[in-house]
Amino acid sequence: MPARPRERLRTLAPQLSAAVPVSVLFLGGLTVTLTAAQSLGLSASQTSSWIMALFGVPGALSVILSFRYRQPLMVTGNITALIFFASLGADVSFPELVGASIVAAALVLVAGAAGFTGRITSWIPAPIVMGLIAGAVLPFVWQVFTAMGTAPAVVGSVLAAYVVSQRMLGTKVPPIFPALVAGVIAAGVTGHFGDAPPGLALPDAIRVVPSFSVGAIATTAPVIAVLMTLQSNVPSVIYLRGQGYDPPERIINVASGGGTLVGSLFGPMAASLAVVLVPLVGGPGAGRRDHRYRAVFASCIMVGLIAAGAKTATDLAMFVPSELIVSLAGLALIPVLTNALGDTVRGPLRLGPVVAFATALSDVSLLGLGPFFWSLALGTGISLVLERDGWTQIRDD
Repeated sequence: MPARPRERLRTLAPQLSAAVPVSVLFLGGLTVTLTAAQSLGLSASQTSSWIMALFGVPGALSVILSFRYRQPLMVTGNITALIFFASLGADVSFPELVGASIVAAALVLVAGAAGFTGRITSWIPAPIVMGLIAGAVLPFVWQVFTAMGTAPAVVGSVLAAYVVSQRMLGTKVPPIFPALVAGVIAAGVTGHFGDAPPGLALPDAIRVVPSFSVGAIATTAPVIAVLMTLQSNVPSVIYLRGQGYDPPERIINVASGGGTLVGSLFGPMAASLAVVLVPLVGGPGAGRRDHRYRAVFASCIMVGLIAAGAKTATDLAMFVPSELIVSLAGLALIPVLTNALGDTVRGPLRLGPVVAFATALSDVSLLGLGPFFWSLALGTGISLVLERDGWTQIRDD
């Protein structure tokens, strides 16, 4: 291979490497979506239309924002919000959820345009966010070893290839590539792959007529607005700033609100930056800082396939073994975990970041808000009360 194409491939390799676990995590998110659709009693056509919006709208926002600002701005359909929607299915109708989603989108859009979330961001120290990120990704890492008990050949092959590649090849080849190849071969040999999807089938674009119920809006809209901003966009923006970026926070929140507004025409959703995925495409593992945004483009290939083939989404989700998804995602997140843990306890704050880490690992759910929100709230509050000097020092810096 001539020197110039080889050099280009070497430069692009870290972004492609980051895109591999992001893509498999999207497949994992697809299974959550299918479960939620079943809980909400949706038909096959309604489900395919909803999947098209849940993946297509955030994917388009990711490409547009990342290209415009040359920063890794990975937008997804908020999984926590999706689970929250499913939990309300017995008490709130699908059209009412759509109406509440539209109201939440409007709240986020207005708050973003007014710059309200930027003021909140300035109050949250970066170590608190790193504690949240460490707690968010740790379960993915330990699931690698849990999955080894159910598919030892697949997970063992992935882990062995990852370690050997690190030892033998160093940084010449991102270790996730050999791990992916070894895992695919092992899954094929041991028969872990499901039936191949029959082919892409364009989804039905079924518009949902919203129902604006006061009760549903009061129950749902504030929670969704907080999940989009304080639980997702705010920590992601703070993380990107720690990586040397200057993310356009106001534009991000406006895009989240606007994207949610458009996507909600086909089903309830919440488009926001992804706390777990942003460190993958925006962290050191994705290569040079000025090239990391390309990882978003590579990742969105899978998003486009899911959105375009939403009608065969069930077949696609069943085709790839979950153990392969879990092992690849967990190993790819190890560098994110080690960096986040280091920043969590480096100082001058210690107690607040550790509380944020522990809370993010928990299953706490109060007022409809999950552990990521309370991780930020409790970690920041404890540092503000008990570590005032360190908190002031970080804000001044």
